[in-house]
Amino acid sequence: MASAASSTSQRGQVDLVDFVDWSGVECLNQSGSHAIANALKQGYRDDDGLHLASDSDEQLLIYIPFTQMIKLHSIVIKGPEEEGPKTVKLFSNKEHMGFSNVGDYPPSDTVVLSDEQLKGLPIILKYVKFQNVRSLTIFVEDNQGGDDVTTVHKIALFGTTVDTTNMKDLKKIEDH
Repeated sequence: MASAASSTSQRGQVDLVDFVDWSGVECLNQSGSHAIANALKQGYRDDDGLHLASDSDEQLLIYIPFTQMIKLHSIVIKGPEEEGPKTVKLFSNKEHMGFSNVGDYPPSDTVVLSDEQLKGLPIILKYVKFQNVRSLTIFVEDNQGGDDVTTVHKIALFGTTVDTTNMKDLKKIEDH
């Protein structure tokens, strides 16, 4: 039905799932049986039986590094009506954040999710704040119903890559 929307978004934006550095992805306060991969990985995130859930309270802190610089245009966060995220703060290039210091930094953008956005409507971000992104931290502050468990069915990131030189691809020139 919306297969074209899953691969491309507005104005040439693409799903950035192929540029996620999976070895570095972290989620604080996730339930052991409902981990971040369920909401973020291709295939898993489209399975209605799989989801990300918070553990001890409603908050989640998700860290997503990328394999190369990206420009983030929009984000899709799907969740149920009552347990879905409400206030979401996004931080560009902030590493080693925890619940104790997340309030110490101003977010690059803050979104209060509407019912339509929870059903999959893309959230257009402050594009100028997400131009040279190496990593994205998503802080789910609370949920729609004020409950102890926050549930996220899908997180999809849309944007473009930044053309840069991959230093690992460079060869050392030997002196002759």
